[in-house]
Amino acid sequence: MKGIMFQGTGSDVGKSVIVTGICRILARKNKRVAPFKSQNMSNNSYVTIDGKEIGRAQGVQAEAAHTQANVYMNPILLKPRSSMDSEVVLFGEVYTTFSGRNYRELFYEKGIRAIQQALTELENNYDYVVIEGAGSPVEINLNDRELVNMKVAELADVPVILIADIERGGVFASVIGTIQLLSEEQRKRVKGIIINKFRGDISLFTDGVSWLEEYTGIKVVGVIPYYDHISIEGEDSLSIQNNLIKRGGREENDIDIAVIALPYVSNYTDLEPLTEEKDVYLRFVKDKRDFGKPDAVIIPGTKSTFHDLTFLKETGLDIVLSQYVQAGGTIIGLCGGYQMLGEKLIDEAGTDTGIIGQTIEGLKIAPLKTHFNEKKITIRSKGKLVSSHWQCKEEIVGFEIHLGSTVSTDKRIEPFLEIEERTEGICINNGQVIGTYFHHVFHNDEWRTAWLNQLRVKKGLQQGKVLKLQEVRDLAYDRLADHVEMYLDLDYVIDLIESWKRENE
Repeated sequence: MKGIMFQGTGSDVGKSVIVTGICRILARKNKRVAPFKSQNMSNNSYVTIDGKEIGRAQGVQAEAAHTQANVYMNPILLKPRSSMDSEVVLFGEVYTTFSGRNYRELFYEKGIRAIQQALTELENNYDYVVIEGAGSPVEINLNDRELVNMKVAELADVPVILIADIERGGVFASVIGTIQLLSEEQRKRVKGIIINKFRGDISLFTDGVSWLEEYTGIKVVGVIPYYDHISIEGEDSLSIQNNLIKRGGREENDIDIAVIALPYVSNYTDLEPLTEEKDVYLRFVKDKRDFGKPDAVIIPGTKSTFHDLTFLKETGLDIVLSQYVQAGGTIIGLCGGYQMLGEKLIDEAGTDTGIIGQTIEGLKIAPLKTHFNEKKITIRSKGKLVSSHWQCKEEIVGFEIHLGSTVSTDKRIEPFLEIEERTEGICINNGQVIGTYFHHVFHNDEWRTAWLNQLRVKKGLQQGKVLKLQEVRDLAYDRLADHVEMYLDLDYVIDLIESWKRENE
């Protein structure tokens, strides 16, 4: 296999972003590039064209590489359901739910086989595979059965570049400590170091580069300045608020949108198109005292609807939301947020709570009833808006990932979408209340603009023009690639990919 792996000295050092940039750089050189991450832990998932579920980061990286995402790019996806248990998605389909201990003890051999199968598929169909690790490769208590760092580099037989985040401090200790804790065989794979998120005058780090290279015998292949304009989707919610809140703060005429900060939020990338709108300010609310007077409220998706609905009730946000709607406020519920809008939720199969038949009262904002089923729906969909209020010609394109089945208990309520022979969602009072299972509804430029214009008019502002999101995203990939390429010894990296097999046979 011709490939390279990027590992980190810890979590959130910038692995996903750098891999995204490398994918675009190599794609611009007319290489068929596949991103790969053996095991992802994230509730921020992506649905492939064949209706399978993988980590969102690999979907984004595939887009940057000008290729279609598939399950081999992320064969194992762990979706946390609580602090102890995670749903295991294997090759895009739900396999089972494990505790952390049971996952290590019972799944390891199956995981190894899945990774080997995925790597073989990618090797047969792409020129280069760009592999991303997770966390640190020297988690000593976990390394005997790890599935995501040096074991993957060994299975793929690729060199490794180690990424360190200088912004968090202690960069020399983190690099040296990581290398020292690797076994001798593992150290032989580390052929480069990247110092990421540098602020200030890079020339002041020249001595640091020299010291690292002399001490470790490993080339520093790049010192990459902090990149302040990342408008591509992140992997998980570790830095969700930093990623989504408008830089520069709120301005007087901004559209103020309150996002309910659910403990088990999923697919927060549903919201990212709103951050590209210059007059939109997103803020996260987890306490009723911070609710204020928003122009609109979004209840996002969740991996545990019952748990997060209980959170709303315990914090008093349920009452605040009900009063807000009664006063004419605009609210939209996405997936789990849609389910919460209703009158009652029934866990018939025990798939949300683990208790068959468990019930809970919803927010009672809309006449809905939700039943949780055994089999998850994961599908890409498109439909037409039912209400003529929006005056949008384009179809609404998105994807669905949900266990629940939601129906209106009032037949007079207008659905949101018409999809072939079925209807989907609700649209009350010309969009004052919307509920939908459609993820990425805000990625539809014409409808997003119409929804925001409704808020602008209500606020006494001028209507905005349609922003072409795909053009913005594509430009963002190119800008990121330009930034990484400017500070990276790309010739060294490509030569490393090309020569590794030859020199290690």
